[in-house]
Amino acid sequence: MKKQKARTTNKLRRQNLSVETREELSMRIANKALQLPIWEHSFYHIFLAIETQAEINTEYLLHILNGKDKQVVIPKTDFKTRAMKSILLLDNTRLKLNAYDIPEPLDGIEITSTQIDVVFIPLLAFDKTGQRAGYGKGFYDAFLALCKPETIKIGLSFFEVEEEPFEDVLNTDIPLDYCVTPEKVYSF
Repeated sequence: MKKQKARTTNKLRRQNLSVETREELSMRIANKALQLPIWEHSFYHIFLAIETQAEINTEYLLHILNGKDKQVVIPKTDFKTRAMKSILLLDNTRLKLNAYDIPEPLDGIEITSTQIDVVFIPLLAFDKTGQRAGYGKGFYDAFLALCKPETIKIGLSFFEVEEEPFEDVLNTDIPLDYCVTPEKVYSF
């Protein structure tokens, strides 16, 4: 299967979920994430949902991270350079939607990529080998390439694994270590 086909199909499937269903599935994903062997680490990078894209609501996962006294960082993107910075999320962090409706910090303390232990990654689909299909811009692949090799990469998906492997994997694509769905934690 081509990643573009998986993108298109799952984007439509996601848009067709009601707000109530997305909230319920997001909560189930957060609860499933508790099964991951990741909770001894310190720095966790997490995306904030793009509501217009019907993404997983990561607030439930944020509550878990805060309850476990973890250091949480969120991305700030530069669409000209296709780079992401990680900004420490604090109680007084001010957020604003960027031109793509992504909630981002206005300012804050930058954490280097090499300090991050765990990265939660948005995606549209994933296959049995841990390859993922996101929006196709390469932001997360470029970001993950800067992280330390032992950084744990976790996808979050409303939908289960694609049965067919992706045919169009690039050598710059960085696979997941885990993917969490409402039903299961996949390990690769």
